[in-house]
Amino acid sequence: MIIAALIMLVLFLSPLFILGENAHIRVHDNLDSNLAWYKVLVESGQLTGDIDARISQVINGELQRNAFGTEFSLIVWLYALFPTMTAYALSQAITRIVAFGGMYLLLKKHFTADPKWAVINVGVSLAFSMTPFWPSGMLSTLGMPLALWAFLNIRSGENSWKNYLVLTLLPLYSSIVLGFFFFLSAMGLLWLVDGVRGKGWNWAFLLAIAYMTIIFMLVEYRLVYSFLFDHEPNSRDEYFHARLTLGHSIKLTFKNYFLGHNHVLTIHTIVIQPVLFLALIFVWIKKRWEQERTFLFLFILNFVLSAWYAFWFYKGWLPLTERFHFLDTFNFARYHFLRPLIIYVLFAVSLRILWQFGGEWKKAVPWLVAAQIILLVFSNEEIVYHNKPSVKEFFAEEQFGQIKDYIGLDQEDYRVASLGLHPAIAQYNGFYTLDTYNNFYPLTYKYKFRKIIEKELAKNKTIRTYFDEWGGRCYLFTDELGKHYMFKKNTKRKLENLELNMEPFKEMGGRYLLSSVPIENASENGLVLDRVFDDKRSAWKIHLYKAL
Repeated sequence: MIIAALIMLVLFLSPLFILGENAHIRVHDNLDSNLAWYKVLVESGQLTGDIDARISQVINGELQRNAFGTEFSLIVWLYALFPTMTAYALSQAITRIVAFGGMYLLLKKHFTADPKWAVINVGVSLAFSMTPFWPSGMLSTLGMPLALWAFLNIRSGENSWKNYLVLTLLPLYSSIVLGFFFFLSAMGLLWLVDGVRGKGWNWAFLLAIAYMTIIFMLVEYRLVYSFLFDHEPNSRDEYFHARLTLGHSIKLTFKNYFLGHNHVLTIHTIVIQPVLFLALIFVWIKKRWEQERTFLFLFILNFVLSAWYAFWFYKGWLPLTERFHFLDTFNFARYHFLRPLIIYVLFAVSLRILWQFGGEWKKAVPWLVAAQIILLVFSNEEIVYHNKPSVKEFFAEEQFGQIKDYIGLDQEDYRVASLGLHPAIAQYNGFYTLDTYNNFYPLTYKYKFRKIIEKELAKNKTIRTYFDEWGGRCYLFTDELGKHYMFKKNTKRKLENLELNMEPFKEMGGRYLLSSVPIENASENGLVLDRVFDDKRSAWKIHLYKAL
């Protein structure tokens, strides 16, 4: 059964290895950012650079090396050693195989241990490994079952070297801020509850939590340094999250509970959620409240985490965020990143409850597992994103090579910005950009860049709020295009009333503007159309404008 599951997982991954650059993968927080970041970092010569090193290719060298994360992360070395899509495919394979193995070990040992439930353990583990997780999150969420397996082993007195090997290796392929901060604090709370409830102060368990935390601190030393010692104001200092009304927060609670979140999608709405409710009904009918305490705890926790996520954005937090600034700069809403682990463990426990109910429900269990797996097959990136540009079409290396050759200057001698397409594309192709998408960069640069687009921001509250109260996307936003930045070659959109301030653009070294849409009033903005570049292997028609 395990062999069959692994074969299916190989088939699920196969489009990435077979199609390579012609594969279709997620754009949001993936092609538009992380994949380009890895390439820029590797080519910058600063992969192992000093703590205060800068990336010269991005925002005039004001981007800190620390914005690209640690060199002790395996994913960085995959992109350093292999072509982009080979690295991406290998990363997907590593993550999904570890996710399958971790969930299988966890269920078999701690939740559905009886051999007769093997179909549940294998099926749920396969389903968990096929979820459409955020690719650059690596094992930050999908590694949690393996970590929980190790911690529960240690908690029960099993101090095997295998448990500590897991706690040592997982930080090398996951992120503390994208999952494990919340997981480790949850483990700390579990330790505390055990002690308060009279189960004893399990010092081996606490030391294991401390050990993994220390490993993360060593691996993420750049992040630790930036948090503790870098006092230069950055773009996250203006991140403002507490804006939702009570009604909107309640609505978001249920939306997240039933549909999930973009970065940790679990595809649980159609099959898993009804199974959870059925199991709850069966527990009620059989009055098994005491026997199913784990199920009931996880069922309630699943909802509580959705409420926590939604109410983190409730404007009632405002007095606290104004007093304690780190409540704005650190996203505590991410406790809901624990939900993939909880939902799939709940799924397994719920299937076990249905099995124990007997009769037709027992016979239905394998079919419910199969239904969830089939549903997840259709969540494969190649299917979901088949209408989006392929990787080759997105990065358009041949087309941008033509632009580079046409300009005829060393790329480091001039700066460009993009309009109507992600600046990551220009960065991926070696251009030095004034615009960027990064988690944090100097606040002084944000203010300088804002001068270029201040007239456009004044016209449109949506993009003004998006830029001023977050600003991670330091883009050339315009009123006419709004919060859209992927206009392909077949678009009919054009800019007729563009108002950019080109003086600060030129003062910052800007010479060319790469636009995926024509600018009708280019001359009014001190721009002249130099040439239009089209390529059948590209998703874009690039209008190259030169600043006069």
